[in-house]
Amino acid sequence: MTPETPAIGAAAPDLTGRRVLVTGVTSGLGTATAELFARAGAEVLLAGRNRDKLAQVRQQMRRDLGPALGDRELRAIVVDLADLSSVRHAAAEVSGLGPLDVLVNNAGVMALGPERTVDGFDVQMGTNHFGPFALTGLLLPALVSSGDARVVTIASQAHRLAREAPLEDPRVPVVRHRPWRVYSASKLANLLFTAELDRRAREAGLPLRATAAHPGWTATGLMSGSRHGSGGGIGSILVGAFGLLGQSPEEGAAATVMAATADLPGGAYVGPSGPLEMRGLPHVVGGSRLARDAWAADRLWQLSEEATGVTYP
Repeated sequence: MTPETPAIGAAAPDLTGRRVLVTGVTSGLGTATAELFARAGAEVLLAGRNRDKLAQVRQQMRRDLGPALGDRELRAIVVDLADLSSVRHAAAEVSGLGPLDVLVNNAGVMALGPERTVDGFDVQMGTNHFGPFALTGLLLPALVSSGDARVVTIASQAHRLAREAPLEDPRVPVVRHRPWRVYSASKLANLLFTAELDRRAREAGLPLRATAAHPGWTATGLMSGSRHGSGGGIGSILVGAFGLLGQSPEEGAAATVMAATADLPGGAYVGPSGPLEMRGLPHVVGGSRLARDAWAADRLWQLSEEATGVTYP
C-alpha cells in the first residue's frame, strides 16, 4: 500500500493483483468506489442485495472501463446485510475465492422507520452495524491470509449526533422510534467497531489494519431512500441540498480510497478537508469523544458477538 493521498476523484494507487470487496455497490458512492478500485487494477467483488441491480452495475462498469478492465472479472456477490443467513452465505462464497486484500463496508441505510430485520434487529442497526460486523468476522481468515489486509468501514458525520453508544439489547424495540437517532447511533457503532477491530488485530499480531472514512456531503442517493427523503417536506429539501451542494460520488469516494490504500495508522478516520468536512480533498479527521470510548467499543464488540453468533478468532 502506498502513502499517497489521492486527489478528488483520482484513481487509487496501482492495485494489480489485489482483491477488493465493496458492499453496497448499487448506489452512487459504492458504484464510484468500486470503479476507482477497478481502474487501479484490482479484482473487484461487487456486493449488493439486489441481483438485477448488480447485473446493471457490472454492465455499466464494463462499458465505462472498456479495455482497461482487461481479462479481470467483475464478480457479483449477493448479500443482504439485514439477514445474517445471507451474510454467512456470501462470506462462504467470497472465502472460497482465496485471500481478500481489502474489505470496504460501504452499504448502509438511513433514517428508516421501525422495521426489524429477520434476525430481530432494528433495520438500521442490523444493516449498518451487525451485518458488517458479522461479514468482517466471517471473512477474517481470508483477510489475514492476504498478509496485508485493510478493512474500511464507512461512517458519517452524523455519528456526532449520537447521545450514547448503542449498548442496549438490540432485539428489544424502543418505546418511541426516532429514525435519525438510530442512524446516528449506527454510525457511532461503525467507528467504535473500527477502533476495536484494529486494537484486537494489533493485540493478536494479525496483518490487518482497520480504518474508517466518511464522504462528507456527497450526492449518493442514500437520503432519497430514507423515511424522510421520499415523502416531501424537510427530507425532500435535504435530498435537493445534497444533490445541489454535495460532492459527486467520485469525489466522495476519494476518502474511502485513501482509507483503503494510504499508509495510515490503524484506526485512522478519513474525511474531506474543507469547512465542516463537507467536501474537499481527503485527509485524516477526528471522531467525537464517544467514538474514542474504549470501554464502549469493547462492550459493543461483546454485544455484537452475542447478537450475531459470529465470534472472531
